[in-house]
Amino acid sequence: MQAVQREIAEQLKVQAPFADDQALQAEVARRITFIQDCLVNSGLKALVLGISGGVDSLTAGLLAQRAMRELREKTGDDRYKFIAVRLPYETQFDEHDAKASLDCIGPDEIHTVNIGPAVKALAAQVSAFEGKPAASVDFVLGNTKARMRMVAQYTIAGAAGGLVIGTDHAAEAVMGFFTKFGDGACDLAPLSGLVKNQVRAIARSFGAPESLVEKVPTADLEDLSPGKPDEAAHGVTYTEIDAFLHGETVRDEAAKIIVDTYNKTHHKRVMPFAP
Repeated sequence: MQAVQREIAEQLKVQAPFADDQALQAEVARRITFIQDCLVNSGLKALVLGISGGVDSLTAGLLAQRAMRELREKTGDDRYKFIAVRLPYETQFDEHDAKASLDCIGPDEIHTVNIGPAVKALAAQVSAFEGKPAASVDFVLGNTKARMRMVAQYTIAGAAGGLVIGTDHAAEAVMGFFTKFGDGACDLAPLSGLVKNQVRAIARSFGAPESLVEKVPTADLEDLSPGKPDEAAHGVTYTEIDAFLHGETVRDEAAKIIVDTYNKTHHKRVMPFAP
């Protein structure tokens, strides 16, 4: 199993555990530089990120806002800006967390796009839903919500002349816990290679409220199970996923779930099939 763990960690470019605060700060600086380089090399001036109220988008937003502030200071160009986007589906059950995230980040601009009307209008045109079980339709529309959110972000990025930031990290990537061409689509992924506790540690280093740092992660895509915790969907905890990716011993059952899910979701982590 250790060989399998090493192979998966190498494929996902998993970042080693932070040895101390100095190592954490060095990694923060490296990822901020990465964000800045991506934007400067693109010739664009804006970054766009959807803020959900979870720790992943919070951490990516904190990194992006600092990157933009430093770029403005360094270049004297005030056109560099970070745009945070609220993307509720009608009324979001944890709206207060999304607002708290925005307060913590302090984005240069905040846009709100309610994806509800667009998702419902699309669903009404899909005749293939007829006769399907409610749970099946709900699951499909959950992915539609994620894709509609990315459509909105790219629309704003196109209008503003910017790049879209993704929030994927190693602990989600190994489980394939993202929607293909939805939240899995982006121009840059500054959290890539980090495990969940490292994402939390970075947010904490920015002074983020503990209520947001330790908030129970949820994709919140299905109407029939609103706020369903990620770990309930995984069948394993993020603590076990993090330990697995860092080469530590985990329960045999947990290791099997992680490896089987990693193999099953391989198609999500590669380019589309081609001849």
